[in-house]
Amino acid sequence: GKKVLITAGPTVASIDPVRFITNKSTGKMGYAIAKEARNRGANVTLISGPTSLDIPRNINFVRISSNEEMKNAVLKEFSDSDIVIKSAAVADYKPRTYSEQKIKKGDGDLELAFTRDNDILLEIGKKKQNQILVGFAAESQNLKENAKSKLNKKNLDYIVANDITASDTGFASEDNKVIILSKDGLEINLDKMSKEKIASNLFDIIAQKR
Repeated sequence: GKKVLITAGPTVASIDPVRFITNKSTGKMGYAIAKEARNRGANVTLISGPTSLDIPRNINFVRISSNEEMKNAVLKEFSDSDIVIKSAAVADYKPRTYSEQKIKKGDGDLELAFTRDNDILLEIGKKKQNQILVGFAAESQNLKENAKSKLNKKNLDYIVANDITASDTGFASEDNKVIILSKDGLEINLDKMSKEKIASNLFDIIAQKR
């Protein structure tokens, strides 16, 4: 009966009509979380960037592309949500200027300038009232330290941290290996397991708090 808002997948920042930058997120972790929430009887809204995954049945699905679209969709649903899980890999930067015409190849190098994009998690952390807010930290070094910093800075209740340098887990893999940290000092290490089992463990932890 809880309203659960989940974000998944990458976002896209356009350079010109044919080019863009994005990241390696496939959305598999977020989609697994959405299915687990649905199976536990939640009213689920899944906001997803571009993926090749099938849309889970019996959920409210919102397709977005850019950081700005993700922000607007999250803010629309946030105040009515009980649990918010931000597992999407949202782009931190975007090209400073967008070219309306295709950038033609020249003789020399091409340099692009980037500017900071919206920090959606930080913004909703400031707006949080009674919601349980869960973030993700995909790190290549100092995993626990960086995750704790993000947990505190963005006013999260939990953060799920994973090491993206591992070759057999994380992006594109069917499995993951994570550390779940809470603002209350909880630390749970989940060794390599399916993303569906990670999602189940995550909701077990959240359910204990509720």
